[in-house]
Amino acid sequence: MIRRALPRRPEARRILIGTLLSAIGRGLTLPFLFIYLTDVRGLTDARAGLVIGWYGAVTLVLSPLGGSLIDRFGARRVVIPCLLIEAAGTGSLALVHSTTSAFLVMTVIAVGSSAIWSGQNTILATLTDDGERQRVFGLNFALLNLGIGVGGLISGAIIDTERPVTFQAIYVLDAVSYLTPAIILLTLPAVGRRIAAASSGDAPSTGGYFAVLRDRPFRRLVIFGLVLTTCGYAQIEVGFAAYAVRVAEVSPRVVAWALTANTVMIVLAQLVVIRRLEGRSRTGALAVVGAVFAAAWLVLGAAGVVATGNAIVAALCVVACSAIFGFGETMLSPMMPALTNALATDELRGRYNAMSSMIFGISGVIGPVTAGPLIGAADGKVWVVAVVGGCLIASLVALSLRRLLTPIQDGRVLATPVAEPAPAHA
Repeated sequence: MIRRALPRRPEARRILIGTLLSAIGRGLTLPFLFIYLTDVRGLTDARAGLVIGWYGAVTLVLSPLGGSLIDRFGARRVVIPCLLIEAAGTGSLALVHSTTSAFLVMTVIAVGSSAIWSGQNTILATLTDDGERQRVFGLNFALLNLGIGVGGLISGAIIDTERPVTFQAIYVLDAVSYLTPAIILLTLPAVGRRIAAASSGDAPSTGGYFAVLRDRPFRRLVIFGLVLTTCGYAQIEVGFAAYAVRVAEVSPRVVAWALTANTVMIVLAQLVVIRRLEGRSRTGALAVVGAVFAAAWLVLGAAGVVATGNAIVAALCVVACSAIFGFGETMLSPMMPALTNALATDELRGRYNAMSSMIFGISGVIGPVTAGPLIGAADGKVWVVAVVGGCLIASLVALSLRRLLTPIQDGRVLATPVAEPAPAHA
């Protein structure tokens, strides 16, 4: 199954290696930013939520510019500088000591990350054809989570809120990890060039984001993504961690174990899920994702109910929530980018991927800002009801998208693989 999921082009395989290595650093810090800012650096819950929300806001503002730059100059010239900026910002988190410095550092990180996701997805899309793209995006996500899991195991063993130096160490290591994909891209000079060739005299692309937003199926896909990520991914760093520690009363180490369970689920199930999803409706799979995410949050809610009576059961529920969530991710990870690039044109592919990444920017603003107050209301019950309901609404939106797609776009009919030409220079 691994051999079947691997892309044919060696350049794409090296990009996947960069994903794995950089993800190890990301796993060191992923679930601990809120805890680091509050329990180690002394920020209030509200201020920490605003700092993380500010990151999402800056990313959201800059993402459209990143997509335009990718289409204009090529992903390579955008992604490499962004990786270097991201490394500098992440390492600077070790020096945060106040609300002001936290805002400044998160601004730098947001500038770096604003185009990395869309740029890397654009590069992978240009190195694969329609027949293998869904499998490659799924494998990319599995490697991403394998690295995150390895990093989570390391950080779970060393972090201690009474020893700030342990948090500083993992942020420095995370910064170093961002240099790996940058170095790999530097060794692939023909990868990430501008996609749209000079057939029209290198004239700038027409339509821009207006053309993207006029795409009715893509608009519906964006709505689905906004609802799902706001009630799903955007809750991991703040909602999940805060509910687990404050309401379910588990230790931060249990949160790290939960992240490991999430990774184990993804690594073990991803290739099987990829194979099972071939030839099946992408919108149907996205609807199932919403239901699975809702089930995961219900299990976490159960942890809050039993916390005072049985700490072991509460911890098991927290870990189970993360594992169930991971199973939903194995379906979302290949479907969302594959469907985005099935709708995109080469001329506007960077903008399509930027719009897709903006979904995480918007939810990154809404999720952290609202999670704190919702968790503080009625012992977290309001938060559980809100995220469960939102995930189920996302499922309904996904089902409504199917009638707007062709069978090939929806994945019900497999596209015929074609030979992919080498990337053309601008």
